[in-house]
Amino acid sequence: MSSLPFPVRVAAGLVVTAVEEVQALPRTIVGLPITAASQVLQLSMRAQQVVTELAIKGDTALEGARPVEEAPSWARFDDDTDDRTPVLPRRSPFDDAAVAPSAAATNGHPRPVTGTPIGVAEEAPPTPDALPGYETMTIAQLRARLRSLSVDQLTELLAWESAHADRPPFVTMLTNRIATLTAES
Repeated sequence: MSSLPFPVRVAAGLVVTAVEEVQALPRTIVGLPITAASQVLQLSMRAQQVVTELAIKGDTALEGARPVEEAPSWARFDDDTDDRTPVLPRRSPFDDAAVAPSAAATNGHPRPVTGTPIGVAEEAPPTPDALPGYETMTIAQLRARLRSLSVDQLTELLAWESAHADRPPFVTMLTNRIATLTAES
């Protein structure tokens, strides 16, 4: 053990450390820009974390002050449509143009476009009894209602689909569901 006082020993340790750092300076100066940049990035990321933590704490504190709606009043989902009011398919602007009478045929006065050719009655395809409004359903709406239908109802829908719209995704979904129910019985 040394008989020198403690502050003298600490000062000697500082001098030795300074000399070691000066000797290592040529090796560390090469990586200094990278080290400085990484420390700045680390500091900025830590600051972002602190700000985010504060925002989360603020959200938690204010959560009770404002009730949150389950679903906003303006939001509409496929499953929210009322079965009594079918959703009409979107019409193309070209649908009306193909059946509009020319101005010459009406003595220069335009006639209102109705969407059907003059003299031809518009017939709506019959709705299958198994699922009212089926003809206007989207694939998502059909998927939501599949589990409530029996094999007979699904067979009726498949026959209607094949005879009228013949939409491949609908045919596939109905066929797969019939196969699943048949395999389960």
